[in-house]
Amino acid sequence: MIDWLMEPLGYTFLLRGFVAAIMIGIICAVVGTFVVLKGLAFIGDALAHIAFTGIVVAFLAGFSFYIGALIAAVLAALGIGAVSQRTGISTDTSIGIFFSGIFAAGIVLMSLGIQTYTIDLFSYLFGDILSVRRDDLISIMILGGIVLGIILLFYKELLFVSFDPVVAESAGLPARKLQMLLLILLSVTVVVSVQAVGVVLVVAMIVTPSATAYLLTDRFGVMMALGAVFGAASAIGGFYLSYYADVPSGGAIVLVATLLFAIVAIIGPKRRSFWQLATSGTDASQHQRPA
Repeated sequence: MIDWLMEPLGYTFLLRGFVAAIMIGIICAVVGTFVVLKGLAFIGDALAHIAFTGIVVAFLAGFSFYIGALIAAVLAALGIGAVSQRTGISTDTSIGIFFSGIFAAGIVLMSLGIQTYTIDLFSYLFGDILSVRRDDLISIMILGGIVLGIILLFYKELLFVSFDPVVAESAGLPARKLQMLLLILLSVTVVVSVQAVGVVLVVAMIVTPSATAYLLTDRFGVMMALGAVFGAASAIGGFYLSYYADVPSGGAIVLVATLLFAIVAIIGPKRRSFWQLATSGTDASQHQRPA
């Protein structure tokens, strides 16, 4: 058993991937706690696809994909907020416009100018944690450390704004700026996670571990800590599944995270409310009197 666990870690490039997977699992879960609380899963998915266009531009221009993805995601997050405030259209509509338009531009650029990089770019769509290089690991550590540091520094303010932005603003907090900061942190988290789980599945890694933790506690701080544990466990399990089953790392990690959610949903302390929700329609129909 020990040999089975240690075999992948005997290779330097696999050890880098292992460490990167754990870090990404923790970072995603911490930010994901706010995402679950505020219902930001859709914008997280949109930012992931927008970041892909930044990756394509980075390949064209010959610089780090982290820079391209980060610029694209952050500018999109700021743009979505600005358009919603200036035009009065809903945030979901703004997200849809940016999401479809910018992602379409990335597809066009990929098909027109960089046929030789198609295989590399597809790895960012579906994730490949086993290809993490030393520079990638350093970037993940720096960007992830910044995200966790800012959340620790502004924890109470972000929590207040997440629960009730109107009351937070009445209390003197810059609610709009803090919400924009949360979107920027989400953008950075998306960029950090893209190489591990890919554009297609990154939102699942942000949402699922935190949603699993939500089934076990009603306390926000505990939910964040448990989410980090589930995120790290999903990353570790997905890493070994990817290595031994020879499947894409992104799908393997998200599959493990989803399996953990299913187990907790069925046997966890909130299972009664889960089953009541699932069977409420049947129960209501049985007790309804005919007209």
